[in-house]
Amino acid sequence: MVWTAHILSLFPEMFPGPLGVSLAGKGLKDGAWDLKVRDIRDYAIGKHRTVDDSPFGGGAGMVMRPDVLGPAIDAALAGSEEVARVIYFSPRGRVMDQAFARELAEGPGAIMVCGRFEGVDQRVLETRNVEEVSLGDFILSGGEIAALALLDSVVRLLPGVTGNRESLEEESFADGLLEYPHYTRPPVWEGRSVPEVLLSGHHEKIREWRLRQSEELTKARRRDLWDRHKA
Repeated sequence: MVWTAHILSLFPEMFPGPLGVSLAGKGLKDGAWDLKVRDIRDYAIGKHRTVDDSPFGGGAGMVMRPDVLGPAIDAALAGSEEVARVIYFSPRGRVMDQAFARELAEGPGAIMVCGRFEGVDQRVLETRNVEEVSLGDFILSGGEIAALALLDSVVRLLPGVTGNRESLEEESFADGLLEYPHYTRPPVWEGRSVPEVLLSGHHEKIREWRLRQSEELTKARRRDLWDRHKA
């Protein structure tokens, strides 16, 4: 079964975007993963193809209608051979992290709802068991950029996309720590030398040095990660 992303968006032309190039693009072309994009406006109401309306109770902005978004999600679910998770990008949601990306990569795929306007009708989220997910503590114009970011983090974990599987195991967040510094040729550049241990050929000492560097960086820059790692 190929891992499949079902995207619901008012701007389907934004996909695959940057995911159509490099390793993700090659993986998509080779069938390592699949992408299906639906235009939410195909499920719009009336001759004016309305997808939003003013909020009950008043307030600024517009809200995406449940009788538009609900059928769009249903169509994506019907097009999924296995039950996929339905994700809506929202500042209220769980913050995306590497653990979440790995969770998704281990499943059959996901339906990703890219909202616009002030938000979507709460009834859709409740009746379709939608998970709210956030890219971070800032506001975007819509969910498309968040979807691209999440897709990139998931797709690179899939078999047949990233060639060097070992590199995935050593990168930042793989073990709850930030990644150690990297060096390459030349050994001396602008008066700065590569740490001697990396030139020693002593693999155990190199492993210990990298672990210490990861710990020190995490402790200094991401105290939240460090506290979780120690716990």
